[in-house]
Amino acid sequence: MNDNNIAAGEAFVAAVEAIYEAAPDPSRWPLALQKIADSLGDVGAILIWRRDDGGFGTIVSPTLVEAQRDYEENQWYLRDLPSQRAVERALWLRSDAGTDFDAVSDEEMRTHPFYTEFCAKHGLRWRAAIGVAPDPHISVAIAIQRGGERPPHSADELALATRLGRHVEKALRLSIRLFDAEVAKLGLGEALTRLGIGVFALDALKRVVFANPAGERLLGDGIAVVNERLLVGDSAERGALEDILDRMIRAEPSDIVREPKPILIQRQNSARPLAVYVLPVAADPMPAVQFLTHTRAIVLIIDPRSDEPADPAVVRDVLGLTLGEARVAALIGAGIPPREAAEKLGIAEETARTALKRVFAKTGVSRQSELAALLTKMVLR
Repeated sequence: MNDNNIAAGEAFVAAVEAIYEAAPDPSRWPLALQKIADSLGDVGAILIWRRDDGGFGTIVSPTLVEAQRDYEENQWYLRDLPSQRAVERALWLRSDAGTDFDAVSDEEMRTHPFYTEFCAKHGLRWRAAIGVAPDPHISVAIAIQRGGERPPHSADELALATRLGRHVEKALRLSIRLFDAEVAKLGLGEALTRLGIGVFALDALKRVVFANPAGERLLGDGIAVVNERLLVGDSAERGALEDILDRMIRAEPSDIVREPKPILIQRQNSARPLAVYVLPVAADPMPAVQFLTHTRAIVLIIDPRSDEPADPAVVRDVLGLTLGEARVAALIGAGIPPREAAEKLGIAEETARTALKRVFAKTGVSRQSELAALLTKMVLR
């Protein structure tokens, strides 16, 4: 491995660690976004979020603060051609990552004011965007900005950015809930006890050092704590969890940066399996903090609700879909007609039906009823 590859690997690990450090402390997200951009050798990154109640906002890395201020104050969002095209053509349904070239032509990049005036003014040129789903009711995109002195993002770089996006998704899943609790004037400890997701903190010996009430309520059917150890499901499921925990606690760079995948835990008293994710906790470099902090891994356990559509992120991870396809599949699999699903997603009905055809091809089903049965069988809803 040459020096450049080593440096790139170290930057990727640094980005993953920064992402999870931001989970309990939303004020660290700007730095985490900068680390994401640094891992690709880019200028900076922006996280754009939108709730289904219409609320939206951005989090910006330090290097893009001035550009974002200009973008908002001078209404460049009204002339942001690639973003407008991406929405018009529902490009997010086709892939979890994209670039300017998916939406605009070379000629438009050379002549359109968004590039010749706004981007040129701030030393920007290329942009890569990654979609993530930290919550069924919140859509998030990460836009990574590159300067004009470098070529466009390659396929390998987009794949790397997508991997980082999955880590952002898992960290945000926790961060969003902690932030909601903080807004309600709760301290961190109290916030953890009020999360709607089961949370278990484990030490270096995989002993449970903390469990929130949501996690404790899940004990007894598919999950248990025996001799301070977290046990799940059958031997295969238990082995899969042990393997992931070993890797997260060992905290080797190659282990930390792996794309988070869920383990589905079958239960006896419910047709719906539990979805289990394991998040690493980076060791603090300060010896005193290391001494006082036991936690080395966080286990998130999601109990899908039967009265709501499936979580798109879990559908994507289990069925191998794009996030856009998973959003369509989750709604239609819950019995929502394509026209209504399209309205909820803000796309044309024909676009939703086209995405549904791709879902059918990937999952091996041919009807909406079969898709619903598949999701029910896998207990994603």
